[in-house]
Amino acid sequence: MENTILIGREKEQKILMKALHSREAEMVAVIGRRRVGKTFLIESIYEKYIKFKLSGIQNADVGRQLRNFAHVLSKFANKDEVIETPIDWLAAFMILTRYLAKIESEEKYVIFLDELPWLSAGETDFIQGLSWFWNSWAVRENVVVVICGSAASWMVQKVVNHTGGLHNRITRRLHLEPFTLHETERYFRSRNIGLPRYHIVEIYMAMGGIPHYLKEVEAGDSAVQNINNICFSKTGLLSDEFGKLYPALFENSDNHVSVVRALATKRQGMTRDEIIAASDVGNGGTLTKVLDELQQSGFISIYRAYGKKKKGKLHRLTDEYSLFYLQFIENNLYEGDDTWQHLSQTQAYKIWSGYTFESLCIKHLPQIKKALSIAGVYAISSSFHKKGTATEKGAQIDLLLERKDKVINLFEIKFHEKPFVMTKSYAETVRDKGFIFQETTKNKKRLVWTFIAPFGLAHNQHSLGLVQKVLDLEALFEAP
Repeated sequence: MENTILIGREKEQKILMKALHSREAEMVAVIGRRRVGKTFLIESIYEKYIKFKLSGIQNADVGRQLRNFAHVLSKFANKDEVIETPIDWLAAFMILTRYLAKIESEEKYVIFLDELPWLSAGETDFIQGLSWFWNSWAVRENVVVVICGSAASWMVQKVVNHTGGLHNRITRRLHLEPFTLHETERYFRSRNIGLPRYHIVEIYMAMGGIPHYLKEVEAGDSAVQNINNICFSKTGLLSDEFGKLYPALFENSDNHVSVVRALATKRQGMTRDEIIAASDVGNGGTLTKVLDELQQSGFISIYRAYGKKKKGKLHRLTDEYSLFYLQFIENNLYEGDDTWQHLSQTQAYKIWSGYTFESLCIKHLPQIKKALSIAGVYAISSSFHKKGTATEKGAQIDLLLERKDKVINLFEIKFHEKPFVMTKSYAETVRDKGFIFQETTKNKKRLVWTFIAPFGLAHNQHSLGLVQKVLDLEALFEAP
């Protein structure tokens, strides 16, 4: 295993240890998108307890998966002779039980099955074999069976919500999320990378909190240099990751990419009808499945319009790397050592960074609530949009928090390299948004304008009396 310190994941570590120390057999499902660190987490916690580990092979048929099973089992069993390839997965799990039954251990031990969607490629009898293995043998033994997969929706549909032999057999479920800014900073420090927080945010907005991507960041280089090397150079990990990312997770991934490309054109998000019009995926079950799989895997998020439970629901692309790739990398590859230095000075960057920083803030709502001293107050997040007409002004508020204590926080979010200075016209625009929101919704709750920017707000005569709360990067980097 790679010699890297395990950062964060405190809640997940506790769940895994509880499974190890419980008095019954456990089946733990670990779900999370590609490169988020699922395998590393499991091996870090369970390394000395793993008695068998099998990982699926991408794009391999059942024959190759079974040959790999026989090869891996031979290594774990320390046998000189090669174990014969089983005829199917039921036979494979029968062979596995015979090997495991010979293990003498007073401690609970672990069987780790990684990348289940690949192991079960082609709708084989893998799930049937796994069901037999659990129900006929493992459930009565002192073991933890860990099943893991990057295709989150597949894992939920085929395993967690299985209606056959695995129904209600999952004893613990972990959904591993990307690092927060707090965890990203800790990760960099563990690798002796001392970047200022503004630089960390710049890197995060380009590649998100994916540990495998962040591992590429080099100490001593600025955010601009790192982004250029990782995303735009010929040897950069993220220069071609987009083309591998979706096929590794989804069947018929062209549909997923089509929806992602459509959502990338409208950062505020799209309704279902708008997605149908902008993508190659028609209305019906296919689109529903694609949207569900993208949401389960963390690529898109769904935001509801204020006061509406279903209508007006917006789907928004919130995977930082996908957005960055489509906006900047795809058409600017290998154009020189200063590619990102140039692109980061353009108007397109300013527009992109504004929307991306806004999405970053929305992902860090627990930290924002903590900074506002309302962590224990129940609150519902939503957005508000009123289209303007020839006679009436329109307004858009991308984030608001409606609290149980009869207060609504309305947010203005700006990405700026210095304390933001509010002008008279900007203050009037913000004030108008509040009036339009209050008049349209007939809301009587107290409205609190909350401003978020990397270096906060430079208070002046325009902001005084308008903005009640100001947050900066210190709030976003807090532990939730």
